Amino acid sequence: MAFNSAKQSETGFQAARTTPGSISGGEATDPWGVRRAENLLTTLEGILSARVVTTPLGEVSEVHILAQSGLAPKQLVRNIESALLAQLGLRVDHRKISIAQTADVKPIEALEKEAVRSKSLHRAILFEGMQVAPGKRAHRISLSVSLSYQGRTETAEEESSDTPRSRVEAAARATVMVLDRLLEDSSVALEGAKIVPAFDRDFVFVAVQGLGGRESLVLTGSAQVKESAERAAVFAVLDATNRWTELRRPR
Repeated sequence: MAFNSAKQSETGFQAARTTPGSISGGEATDPWGVRRAENLLTTLEGILSARVVTTPLGEVSEVHILAQSGLAPKQLVRNIESALLAQLGLRVDHRKISIAQTADVKPIEALEKEAVRSKSLHRAILFEGMQVAPGKRAHRISLSVSLSYQGRTETAEEESSDTPRSRVEAAARATVMVLDRLLEDSSVALEGAKIVPAFDRDFVFVAVQGLGGRESLVLTGSAQVKESAERAAVFAVLDATNRWTELRRPR
């Protein structure tokens, strides 16, 4: 099938160039329209790359396709034949089309998201959620924090007076309480938590005592107050303890 054969109306790219709506530019660098064919084929579903090989006379000798796995090769060949005929007026014998399939290939954006998620799942402690509700008595609140560790989720609840300082301390105590339950070979205790203004912003600063084996360390962490001071208190405790707990996670 020559691109410049006598039957161009049926088999050649020259016929496609003269039809209404066809692309006429680039003939000097792409005399047989090979690039147009390859670009067309890569727009088909499941096709990652395409290579069209021609003879010096413009005759199609081979069409090489790299496609994603999971697609039927025969259906891909039919799609290729139909696309070339409909868009470029070119008939290609199916025996000249070879299909190679590879493992699932995802866009770089999807791979980056998966990498971030995979990294986060390998962190020692993951924050699952926090709830704040009215306490059993007036002017008091009940606050619960949920964390997960190696697929296990625990929740702890603390009640405190409804003041900014008490709420922050309650959130930090609940977080430390959950950590103490999850870390079976270690223990943690809250030394203190408070809101600290700095650089025209508010931060929650915490100190946590970590007990593991024969060592006892004071761990500190901080988090900027964004959604709420209570939530920042949870993140501050995790900031203080995540590296310490990561070192004690079974490998």
